[in-house]
Amino acid sequence: MKILTCPAQLQRLEGILRKSLPLALPVFGAVLNINRGNPGQFEVLVDKWPEFGAVLARPSGEVASGDMGHCRRAEFVGPWGHWEALGLVLGMLGAGLGYWARWKQGSGPAPGVRIGSLSPSHVDLLNETWPYGGNARSRRYLAEILGRFPQVCLQDSSGQPIAWVLTDHFGTGTHSYTLPEHRRHGHMQVALTVAAQRAQARGFPTFG
Repeated sequence: MKILTCPAQLQRLEGILRKSLPLALPVFGAVLNINRGNPGQFEVLVDKWPEFGAVLARPSGEVASGDMGHCRRAEFVGPWGHWEALGLVLGMLGAGLGYWARWKQGSGPAPGVRIGSLSPSHVDLLNETWPYGGNARSRRYLAEILGRFPQVCLQDSSGQPIAWVLTDHFGTGTHSYTLPEHRRHGHMQVALTVAAQRAQARGFPTFG
């Protein structure tokens, strides 16, 4: 396969994949990240150019192996084929837009709650609360996406996280969680909405 490195080709690929949404969603998110500074250090391969039939997004310089890690590759076969996310792809901040209009009309964070961000010191908390976490491998993955990709965190009056949304290499919502003692107060609604707003401002689509 051919690795695309030319910025003009990558921009053209972004436009082509956009027309194939939502089928091309996982690989499209990876291309968006690549065209916006490539924080995940990914690369895109096509079977041929420009009349490609398949697109693969993967970590730069990756050699195929049996250990694929968390959310490390995405493939799109198109334009009328199928897409397959090789990992745990959960959707591109889909639920957020459902609450956007209401939040903009004034139903923002609850009293005493503010919008902030997570820090590297919160990696253990993320690893403990992620359904696929609890081990060293998941901790490394969460630390990576925390340090490289946008995230939203709601904090209490003391600055402690109570709800958060993380995104990954594909622009998808990876780990969204509200601490049990803070549930049923609309915190996740606000976090998802803010994440969706920020994603759209960067050119990422949202689905719900």
